[in-house]
Amino acid sequence: MPILTCENLTKHYGTVAALQDVNLNVEPGRIVGLLGPNGSGKSTMIKLANGLLTPNSGRILIDGMEPGLETKKLVSYLPERTYLANWMSVKQILNYFEDFYVDFDRQRAETMLSHLGIPETQRIKQMSKGNREKVQLILVMSRRAKLYLLDEPIGGVDPAARDYILNTIIGSYDPGAAVIISTHLIADVEPLLDEVIFINGGHILRHTPVDTIREEMGKSVDALFREEFKCF
Repeated sequence: MPILTCENLTKHYGTVAALQDVNLNVEPGRIVGLLGPNGSGKSTMIKLANGLLTPNSGRILIDGMEPGLETKKLVSYLPERTYLANWMSVKQILNYFEDFYVDFDRQRAETMLSHLGIPETQRIKQMSKGNREKVQLILVMSRRAKLYLLDEPIGGVDPAARDYILNTIIGSYDPGAAVIISTHLIADVEPLLDEVIFINGGHILRHTPVDTIREEMGKSVDALFREEFKCF
């Protein structure tokens, strides 16, 4: 069974269609890049999957269920903006996640924080934007979820830390889960991706295995994206 299914999924903001008749399946065990220009519908789709928005028509299913209390147990979501309270220390946040999520692996989180040199005594308000993003991503990926939804997970992270974050934090997820990454840093995440979804104007333009793009089209995902979304 697909972990994520969209059936004629449509979402409007007033008269503007953010998503229009989207049909899509994402299978377990896949890392999928959700790629498109600003305003293409990426964040709307991720918020719908997390139950933060409701469709105007059609439906979205998580492991065969409509978003709700049960699906929140299956989905680990990283929003585009920082949501951690500034006054909290890393240790307090770890305590909170451990209490709130039964699938939270504290040891995994502590190991990754140590490797990135982020002390548990440090408060969020003392951190750079990049370190706050690292902490949020570690928290999200330390849950044993079935679907990880990552909205711009490494936008503010320094290049020196990206390889570790991509390969260790994102690349070592549970094999029965799926990861959907929305990002503009396509060349950085491309080595991890199994599939890509190109979206624009609320329509799915392409849902293709990465190997097909490389072998049949002779291009990288980054090159194909630049070609298809070139500004004139």
